[in-house]
Amino acid sequence: MATIEVGQAAPPLPGVAFGEGAIAMVFYKVTCPVCQMAAPKVDAMAKAYPGRVVGVGQDPPDALERFGREFAMDVPAVPDLPPYDASNAYGIESVPTLFVIDGTGTVADAVVSWDRDGYNRASARLAELIGVEPVTVSDPSDGLPSFRPG
Repeated sequence: MATIEVGQAAPPLPGVAFGEGAIAMVFYKVTCPVCQMAAPKVDAMAKAYPGRVVGVGQDPPDALERFGREFAMDVPAVPDLPPYDASNAYGIESVPTLFVIDGTGTVADAVVSWDRDGYNRASARLAELIGVEPVTVSDPSDGLPSFRPG
């Protein structure tokens, strides 16, 4: 199954409220090195847009809490345990995968893997949807590669 695309309705997700304004939602796994690398950038988004970023982790809640502490990603985390119903509904083939979902529950942006330009674009799109100034979450000075597959 392919990842859901921009313009499609976001499948419902227990623990995540759609229709209460735009959000960014990142699917991740605690053992994924690319997820670990991207975690501080997800956190930067969460700090810039309080209450607008949520994680969907493919691990138990205690592992998600440890991941948040260890890799500096302070976001609410919803567990997606086997058989990974949420990941399957969203067509997740690689983590991290980041979605911006508008206030109507429609996917407004999607970024698969770590992609600096994609994360900055998603940040700008979320900012636009909630009516605030966008923040750049990554630039070449942070030492991260511009792209790394998940």
